[in-house]
Formats: sequence, structure tokens, C-alpha cells
Amino acid sequence: MDLSVVELLKTIFLGIVEGLTEWLPVSSTGHMILVDEFIQLNVTTAFKDMFLVVIQLGAILAVVVLSFDKLNPFSSRKTAAEKRATFSLWAKVIVACLPAAIIGLLFNDYMEKHFMTAQVVSFTLILYGILFIVVENYNKTRSPRVTDLDRLDYKTALIIGCFQVLSLVPGTSRSGSTILGGILFGASRYVATEFTFFLAIPVMFGASGLKMVKFGWHYTSAEVIILLVGMVTAFIVSILSIRFLLRYIKKNDFKAFGWYRIALGIVVILYLIFIGDPTANN
Repeated sequence: MDLSVVELLKTIFLGIVEGLTEWLPVSSTGHMILVDEFIQLNVTTAFKDMFLVVIQLGAILAVVVLSFDKLNPFSSRKTAAEKRATFSLWAKVIVACLPAAIIGLLFNDYMEKHFMTAQVVSFTLILYGILFIVVENYNKTRSPRVTDLDRLDYKTALIIGCFQVLSLVPGTSRSGSTILGGILFGASRYVATEFTFFLAIPVMFGASGLKMVKFGWHYTSAEVIILLVGMVTAFIVSILSIRFLLRYIKKNDFKAFGWYRIALGIVVILYLIFIGDPTANN
């Protein structure tokens, strides 16, 4: 393929969409499927399928950079107790990853073949938008049981991991499903969100690695540039997106994201009715 300025601009735009939607509970995969109808890279189908997953590595690296000290159990600035707490945090992350890892490995190909459609995305956008509003209204009369990440127990971590399985369906949102699970089972918004960020690290590294292995290691120079530009853009935008969300939830709930999901889902349905299925020929 020939690498042009237009292709680079498309890549940058996709990186911006990924960086924004990976962390906000609005579904990055759903947005990427929808955006792909209007902004299509001039690449092979196999490369595009791999790119739309691997670009998430840039977003994940943003979490690693922003939270490196908190995630590093070998930091010289930490006491012995703090190091043990960090190892415990990683153990909880691993436990929470198991359900999605098992189900994802078993059903990944089936999900990609049957669920990567605009109809599914529109349905899940609306469904989880409604759930966010319902859960936030229900949560008004409750006080969170877990207000500090160190107090998150293994049982709650595993439950959050089970909710992450729901995100295998496009349009659900990995962060959205795990945040909902965390809030429902006693975690504060901040703790649920922060744990969701950390949970993404092994999940996305694993998913990206699997995609790259399935694609193979034969890249053209243009494909390498597209991958790097997409990941770097997603990394920069993710830094801003994560900082925004962590500030936002200190004073606000997730209802605004629920209404956004519902509105976007309705727009997609209207598009399907009046124009047609954007994923029919994918």
C-alpha cells in the first residue's frame, strides 16, 4: 500500500477516537466499528482487523505511565507493607482477568463473526446506557463499601472480572461493564474506575498479542508507520482522557455517559433504517 497524508490523517483520527473512548464508558470497539464506515483505511481486511485491536496498546501504555509508581511493587520509595499491597493488587487484577480470558479464548472467533455489527452495537449502547442511569439512581441511597483500592477484596475483584465478560459483545464497553459491576457490588466510583484501568493492562496486552500472532509478522513499512502513528496518538489522547475521567467522577456520576450512549444508539438505529447496515459488507 502507498502511505499518503490522507491515510496518516485517517490513522490519527482513529487514534483520537480510540484514546477517548477506551476509558470513557461508551465502548471503544463500538465507536471504531461505526467510524470505520465513514473513515476507512486503505489497508487489507486482515491488517485492519489487527490494527483496530493493537491500537489499544497505545491507550494501555497511558495507564502504565500515569500509574507506574502505584503499579510497581519494586519501587524503592515504597515500604515493605506498600510493596505487599502492590503485589496483592496485581493478584486481584489477575484473578479478575480469568473469566474474560477463558471466555474470550473460547468464543473470540464466534464473537467477531456474528457480533461485530451495527445492530449489535446500537442495542448494547442503548441497553448499557439505560443501566448506567438505573444503577446511578439506585446507588443514591447506598454508601460504597469499598472506598480505597487496597480494601478491594478478591471476591469483589472476581465479580468485576465476570462483568468484564459482557464487554466481549461490541458496544458494551469494557470499562463500562466493569465499572457498573464494581459500583453494584459496593465499590465507589473512583475505586471501580481505577481498578478497571488496571484490569485493562493484561487484557489488552493479551488481546493485542493474540491479534498480532494471528496476523503474522510480515509488515510493510507503511503498515508499521500506521500502527505506530495510531498507537502514539491513542497514547497521547488517553493521557488526557484518563485524567479527565478521574477528575470528573470525584464530583459527578455516570448518568451523562448513559444518556450519550442512548442518543448514539438511537442515531445508529436511524442510520440503519434510512441508509442501511454499515457493516453488511465488512
